Amino acid sequence: MKPYILTILSALAFTSCSVQKKTTQNNTVSTTKAIDNNAQFFSSIEKKSNFDAVKINSKIDAKTGSFIPTLDAVIYIENGKKVWMNLVAVFIPAARGVATPEGIKGYYKLDKTYIDSDFGYLNKLLNVNFIDYNALQNLLLGKTFIPVSDNDYYLTQNANGFNLTSKQTQKITENGKTTEYKISLDYDQELNLNHVLLTNIGNNNQLDITYSNREILNNESFPKSVKIIIKADKTDEILLENTKFDFSRMETTYSVPANYKKTEIK
Repeated sequence: MKPYILTILSALAFTSCSVQKKTTQNNTVSTTKAIDNNAQFFSSIEKKSNFDAVKINSKIDAKTGSFIPTLDAVIYIENGKKVWMNLVAVFIPAARGVATPEGIKGYYKLDKTYIDSDFGYLNKLLNVNFIDYNALQNLLLGKTFIPVSDNDYYLTQNANGFNLTSKQTQKITENGKTTEYKISLDYDQELNLNHVLLTNIGNNNQLDITYSNREILNNESFPKSVKIIIKADKTDEILLENTKFDFSRMETTYSVPANYKKTEIK
C-alpha cells in the first residue's frame, strides 16, 4: 500500500482533536445520554457535523507487511465539500491528495504516479461497496457511516453504552452490485461511536474500526485516535494520532506534476 493510498484511505477526513477535557462548573461529567425511545437514539447518532473547516496535523502509522515510515500529515477539511492532505515521510514530501463528492485524486512523489477515480477505488481497498464522500467523512470523523434503522437493527443497552446488531444480513447495492454484510456498532453512554465491525458474508472479509480518546470541541465529540483494520487475504492496520488543529480556512493547491503516470484500478 503506497503512502498516498493510506492518506486517502485513512487521513482524508479524520478530525480528531487534542483539546480541553469536557467539564462542568461543578467538575462533574455527564456519563449517560437520556434516551426515551429508539427514534431518539437513531436521530442522535445520525446528527450531522456542524464545523465549517478544520486543519489537522496528524501522524499516521501503517502495518501492511511492507515497511512504511511514520507519516506526518496536514489534513484540511471543508465540511461536506472537500478534504485536502499533504504527506511527508522523514522530512521528504511524499504525497498529496484531495477528495470531493465527485471522487478522489492523489499523487505519490517517490515513483511519480497518480490516481484520479470515483469512490470505487476506496471501496475496493476497504473491501466494501457503499463508501461515498459523506460515508467516508463520517467514517473518519467517528460518526455513523452505515445506513441504519430501527427496522433493520436490534438496539440493546449494556454497561458500556449501546449496541446495534443487524437483525439479518444487510444487503447494500452499489453500481448494480449487491453485497451482504453482518454489522455490529458499539456506542458509549453519550452515543459516541466506539467500534464498528462489518463482515462480508460472501468471503468473510472484515472491516474493523475502533475510535478512542474522544474530546469535546465546539459542542461536538471527536476521537483523538483511530485504528482501521482491513482483513482480507492479508491484514492491514492503519493507526492515526492527531497533534494539532485549528478551525481557520486555508488555501489548498492540487495539481499533478508533469511526467507522472496514472495508476489504474485493478
